[in-house]
Amino acid sequence: MTLRVLRAAGRTAVPWHNGGGVTRQIAAAPEDAAAGTADWRISLAEVARDGPFSHFPGLDRTLTVVEGDGMDLMVGGEHHIVDEPLWPHDFPGDVRTEGRLLAGPVVNLNVMYRRDRPPASTAVVRGTVRLIPPEGGAVVAVALEDGAVLEGATDVELARYDAVLAVGESPGILRTQGYAVVVTLPGG
Repeated sequence: MTLRVLRAAGRTAVPWHNGGGVTRQIAAAPEDAAAGTADWRISLAEVARDGPFSHFPGLDRTLTVVEGDGMDLMVGGEHHIVDEPLWPHDFPGDVRTEGRLLAGPVVNLNVMYRRDRPPASTAVVRGTVRLIPPEGGAVVAVALEDGAVLEGATDVELARYDAVLAVGESPGILRTQGYAVVVTLPGG
């Protein structure tokens, strides 16, 4: 089993080309791949104003609002109102998408993955859950509030936006006092 603890404090804010926000990468495979070339990528995006989303050919996306009142996404000409916090919303990364803030800035947890591979799954959890990486894949858990603990061979305390990445065997049980996002990334 491989377990990595990914602390929020160590992430670099990367400004968007359109000036509408910043992204902080949590994890990607391969680790040093650019956003559009990774097999999968998980990040937090701080969205400060309305604007277009980046175009990512061959990728699907899951957006989960973790702070703020949400967005109106215009995906390929269709409105997708994403106004329920902690509700994962799937859409293609290569279809023209515009985002309009509903009531001020938001923070979104984004999962992007290659469409030609088995799909990633994103779940918002609260309480206790065993983290189980799929064979040949990975599982990433991101604490959305302070007070989460990964109980395993050694206990790992997670503050807000800290994450763990596990490959191979289960690293243990995640216990949250608030919410966390668990992303399961099949191999393939």
